[in-house]
Amino acid sequence: MTFLVCGIWLSVCPSAVSAADCRPENFRVLLDVGHTVDQPGATSARGVTEHVFNLRLAKRIEERLRDGGFVRTALLVIPRGTGRRQLDARVRAANRRPPDLVLSIHHDDVQPQFHAQWVVDGRTRDYSDRFAGWSLFVSRENRRYDASLAFAQALGAALLAKGLPFTRHHAAPIPGEGRPVLDDARGVFGYDGLVVLKGADAPAVLFEAGVIVNRAEEIALAGRERQDAIAGAVLTAVQAFCELQAGR
Repeated sequence: MTFLVCGIWLSVCPSAVSAADCRPENFRVLLDVGHTVDQPGATSARGVTEHVFNLRLAKRIEERLRDGGFVRTALLVIPRGTGRRQLDARVRAANRRPPDLVLSIHHDDVQPQFHAQWVVDGRTRDYSDRFAGWSLFVSRENRRYDASLAFAQALGAALLAKGLPFTRHHAAPIPGEGRPVLDDARGVFGYDGLVVLKGADAPAVLFEAGVIVNRAEEIALAGRERQDAIAGAVLTAVQAFCELQAGR
């Protein structure tokens, strides 16, 4: 079921279970759909907003997790708002009934100096084919940092097993980047100040699924084949993480 709670559309599920009782049917994954209609994030090479990409992929992941037995998977969608207020709203919603895991779904851009222009349907738009691939972020300020890192590593390994490479451009020593590399083999970076990651009471990971200003990757990310591959990798990682938590 979906309820409007304080201006937030949130799928409501029973409360999180203890690690000792970690079974798929009891394990709660909250899929945070990045950005809002008012602040839609990056714009793809063909003019589609990041928020559209995020919602579409999150729904596919939710479907795959539920089909895989994680029936208490829920979407967190903030329909309106900008800036810090909508970020704080996400944290409040996530912490109202903390899940076992928060996965924030995003799609990526690059720094403006790497943009070029092309004309699509009569409009000039930015693009960059310089970088492609996914990346994962955790905050060392999250109270469950070790668990957050463990899930990020599991997801990175699962994505690589699907033949999907990651991008290292967020580690470049330039303004707006310079993120510390936490696992260079599995595409995990640190981003301590991200509000949703550091404020969540549960283990939390931000997933940049790919670079939508890259013209070829945009097409792939919009297709069912890539979405299915990503969703399958998330299921594999959640299964591994659930088992890890149950064993502690």
